[in-house]
Amino acid sequence: MSSATGASGSLLGTGAVISCPHGGRATTATTSTSAVLMDGMPVATAAHGYVVTGCPHTVDRVPVPCVSVRWTADGTGVTVDGAPVLLDTAAAQCFTAAFVPQGPPVVQAAQRKVTVR
Repeated sequence: MSSATGASGSLLGTGAVISCPHGGRATTATTSTSAVLMDGMPVATAAHGYVVTGCPHTVDRVPVPCVSVRWTADGTGVTVDGAPVLLDTAAAQCFTAAFVPQGPPVVQAAQRKVTVR
């Protein structure tokens, strides 16, 4: 992000590598037709839903996997299609199917090329 926006962190694309704290893979469950792309994929916004698959978390040998990620968009004021963009520093939480918080996701962000169609 530009220092002019006051934001710190890297912009996330819908193809960013994101996992739950236990190693499950988080992917966007929302399709986007945004004209703002990073490496050919839409920029991630607070409007995107994320699902987690492959979480091995157990409690007392009972599976309690993470199944979703909820993001709180940073107050950068930067939006795409009216929704706040997500940065790798944005607050987020992984949840079970019963909406029990399980910890923040792990984001492997990289500098990407941003284009507008």
